Amino acid sequence: MTLEFTPPQNGTAGALHHARAAARNSAVADKATGQLRDALSGSVDLQRILLKAAAGAGKSYVLKTMVADAVMHHRCVRVSVIAFQNRQLWPIATALGKALGKDQVCLFSSERAYGDIPADVHRHAQVATSTSAIPSGCTVVVATSHKLGAIGEPKRLLQYLGTGANGEAPFDVLFVDEAWQLPHHRFDRVAGLAPITVGVGDVGQLPPIEIGTNPWRGDSGYNPYRAWPTQYDNDPHTWSAELPAVWRPAAEQLPLWRAFYPEWGELNCVAATGDRAVHTDGLDGLAASVWRQVASGVPTLLEVDGLEQPEAADVDLPLITFVEHLVDELFAVDFRLDTCQYDAAGSPNGEILTRKPGDETDDPLVAILATRNQAVDDATDAVERLREKHGLADTDLMASTVDSWQGQTNGITIALHPLTGASELDEFNSAFGRLAVTCTRATHGLLMVARPGLDTLLNEAPARPGTPFGEPGNRHLPRQTHQRILATFARGTINVISEK
Repeated sequence: MTLEFTPPQNGTAGALHHARAAARNSAVADKATGQLRDALSGSVDLQRILLKAAAGAGKSYVLKTMVADAVMHHRCVRVSVIAFQNRQLWPIATALGKALGKDQVCLFSSERAYGDIPADVHRHAQVATSTSAIPSGCTVVVATSHKLGAIGEPKRLLQYLGTGANGEAPFDVLFVDEAWQLPHHRFDRVAGLAPITVGVGDVGQLPPIEIGTNPWRGDSGYNPYRAWPTQYDNDPHTWSAELPAVWRPAAEQLPLWRAFYPEWGELNCVAATGDRAVHTDGLDGLAASVWRQVASGVPTLLEVDGLEQPEAADVDLPLITFVEHLVDELFAVDFRLDTCQYDAAGSPNGEILTRKPGDETDDPLVAILATRNQAVDDATDAVERLREKHGLADTDLMASTVDSWQGQTNGITIALHPLTGASELDEFNSAFGRLAVTCTRATHGLLMVARPGLDTLLNEAPARPGTPFGEPGNRHLPRQTHQRILATFARGTINVISEK
């Protein structure tokens, strides 16, 4: 049988693509770099530079470019780059080592994480597990916020490295990758390591600790679990800007990206219509209808009725089993992804990168995401069965929790909608960051699956407070945010009983 999908309500009118879109990011990055130079020179009184990015905006490239520029400044002896997680730092250390030289970059790691460090990092950067082992001549120290914020670590850094050009702190600039993921209580421990802080990140990231009742008994406007950059929105010593273009998504996904950042003046997409393609030759019936729609690039929501009852709203084995059948048929045919390649300026260079099952790749072809560990356990069981059946590599198909998958990229995302089967909105299933991560990992296609009833839930859900501490993004009410985002999806409904 064939299934018809209702097209989304929003289009991509007014969007810039290719070099014109990329140039907007470059212009903002150049301004930020200029501000940092002036701050190092002392010609402006700046303590913070914040670059707000949407998912897939190329923020890591901007961060690395600013680091390389800073260490060339005559009033900069050394800088540090921090992040919340080790795996965020490994590609940064590698890239900086390639750009600046191995002798200039040191990854400062814990002994526990040392064994997990990829070989590529060791090839391009120095690695130290103690403060005294950090080479005195290196200009960039890369570490987690936990490592640099450990008790006594700032004093040890001063003892072994000395002060930067500022004469007081060991570093002249502290760069924070995925700044909106770092809670205030972690940032406070490293804030004194440099007089200038540069934060770059996706404002839609999930905070590492769930936001709950403010445990701070002093200032009611301060929450140590809050993402630290949010305190400085109107600070006179802070310069901030938005990166107005994204590199990751297909052009057809741009309305979805825009729905997460409605307060931004503009958001463009480097990829243009036709730059990405999903080939699924040989499918028929329901699978052909679903994967043809996903291949269009337009985010797709499929509501599935007639399944057996789930164990819980967000632990739904029958829905996972339905997904398994769809993925089984996908890998049974000639499935591949085509990606237009661009030069550094964002213009197509005439090359097309084709990926198919079995190819070596850093990013998975297909990722199945769910919010709860038990649901991911069920999805992992399905993934293992499909890997064995089709001879798939680990990077062809994988499953993960949404929280663990933030910061990652994949070709096609299949996700259980966080609200599937829910009877009410709560702090977990309606979190802005959780939905943002779910929707913004894919380069080629997004398929969201759910039980019927999302519209009814959102129409009838009682009002809740709009933006709690630590939750980035502009949302007036959780249900309004969800409705705005759902309006960007092509939607279809199937009753599996009637199809048997």
